Amino acid sequence: MLATLDVERRPGVFTFVEVPGPPTDELLALSHAVVVEDEGTTLVLLLDDAREARIGDDLAMAWLTLSIESSLEAVGLTAAISAALGAVGIPCNVLAGYRHDHLLVPADSADRAIKVLRALRP
Repeated sequence: MLATLDVERRPGVFTFVEVPGPPTDELLALSHAVVVEDEGTTLVLLLDDAREARIGDDLAMAWLTLSIESSLEAVGLTAAISAALGAVGIPCNVLAGYRHDHLLVPADSADRAIKVLRALRP
């Protein structure tokens, strides 16, 4: 899979927010990702939208999408990605979609993260 790996950056700057219980319809409409946990609901929003709604903090993240189609059978892909980023001190949170894996990295590290990930291609 790494032979065809490429990375695309989604436009915008994102952040995580947590809301207790179900989010409002307005927040859901603004959300780019939603994770429901026992303790609350995590939303990934554009940073400006979170600021306007007066929720969250100023954690600025870039959203990177791995352009290869991945699946649960792709054993080791997430480990390779996180190890490469970790080796250069770039933290990331991984969101798995049906077709692609998505990474949230600090916005000021996005270009470097893309370079590191593209270097994984053999």
